[in-house]
Amino acid sequence: MKILFLTPPLKAWDSHGFHRAANQMHAQVAAYVRSKGAAAVEALDCRALDMEWDAMLAKIAQSKPDMVFLGDQLFSTCGASVIWYFNEAMRLIKEKFPSMITVGSGLWYSADYERQMRLNPWIDYILIGEGELILEDLVNNLKTKTKDPQDIPGLVSRKDEGTVIVGPHRGLIPDLNVLPMPAYDLFPMDKYVGHTYWKPFAELMTSRGCPGKCHFCYEWALYDSRSAAKDFTSWRGLSGKRIVDELEVLEKKYGITTVVMQDDAFNSDTKAMVEFCEEKIKRGNKIGWVCLGRADQWISQHDILPLMRKAGLFMALTGVEVESDAQLVKTGKGVTIDQIRKTIQILREQNIGTVGTVLIGLCEDTEEKIKDRLRVADAIDPDVFALDYLTPVPNSPDWRYGIQKGWFDPDTINLKDWDFQHPVVPTDSLSIEDIGRLGSWCMREYYSKPERIHRIMESDYDMRVKLCVKDFMNNISKWEANSRVSASR
Repeated sequence: MKILFLTPPLKAWDSHGFHRAANQMHAQVAAYVRSKGAAAVEALDCRALDMEWDAMLAKIAQSKPDMVFLGDQLFSTCGASVIWYFNEAMRLIKEKFPSMITVGSGLWYSADYERQMRLNPWIDYILIGEGELILEDLVNNLKTKTKDPQDIPGLVSRKDEGTVIVGPHRGLIPDLNVLPMPAYDLFPMDKYVGHTYWKPFAELMTSRGCPGKCHFCYEWALYDSRSAAKDFTSWRGLSGKRIVDELEVLEKKYGITTVVMQDDAFNSDTKAMVEFCEEKIKRGNKIGWVCLGRADQWISQHDILPLMRKAGLFMALTGVEVESDAQLVKTGKGVTIDQIRKTIQILREQNIGTVGTVLIGLCEDTEEKIKDRLRVADAIDPDVFALDYLTPVPNSPDWRYGIQKGWFDPDTINLKDWDFQHPVVPTDSLSIEDIGRLGSWCMREYYSKPERIHRIMESDYDMRVKLCVKDFMNNISKWEANSRVSASR
């Protein structure tokens, strides 16, 4: 059997400029299936190859796979809108190649499997949660036909007349270190670029889960609705040495110079972080890296920031999100404004650039609260102000609240707009149009301070920080265009 791991023609977030990276879920699942000898594997990244839909179908016809796999575990590809592209790809594939097996996995599919199967009859199977073991079981069972599909944990399939059947809950992989290195050899690694200027570039996923449980987090959509909260908070990470092994391959084999650790909380394990930094320095690995982390974790690791900087950390992200400690408690963030402010300060003292994410469109948001949120973010002063619109995902409290309020019908939403950069739901007191107007105002206001831009450009930051800020500023008009909402939507 041959499996094609397909990335259809996608766009990147407009705020990120020209941005593309290998699909980490595809690279990891393909490597696992190959290591088990379950199937031959190929990958096709249409975005990296500037390949449109017709060319994609022609390439699939040439490859002749038995199965096509589409999935993602990141929100930063293009938010939840990636599911629209995956569903459209599977529709076109089934239309042209009716006998080809189609499989969806990861973000959104895991949390909304019944609806996605019902609305998209061209999907043959969905894998709930982590896909490696489920895909291995599915492939082996397609060969032997020894099991009823409904007995395979984590597998969603169809019975006679299209009835959707769901296997039992699949437990998480307790130790990610047992997984093989991602199959980078399947991808056009020379085609990947970050924020227009960072190249050669790669994104990594070195852990799964998050110690937090924010109400708005996209990770709710990665887990089985039968055990979402437990699976979400079951953080597991690679050892420091294993991460450096991967960076060694990326640097020596593919010439990668810049990576983003896309884990929601890369620095959750201080012991592993120290091991990673010391091992990276010991081996002379020169890759510069960016990571995401919670404010409380950054502060607890204040004393090792110089080590992290020496090991190549040049930029770090933390969530600002809202304007007050009370609001942070309501969102389940588990940090304080003072911790966020201190995080930006201690990172800047080490010449590490900062990204602060801010969210608008929460159910209680008013115009006054949003403007106050900008005031607080302005005072905290991250180098990059990354504004997102609340975009509810299945399993999340915001998803349930939005349905209860009648703000959207999950059966009819246009997933193409659910990319975190279009306002898609109102608040208790603001229309979608109001939220878009305020979002545009926030972006313009934040980046209109000459003293901030001067501080950044005249700093001792790594040049990649300055180029990232430049890229965000160059793309404000594109981001702003997404905020304009037609009254007919």
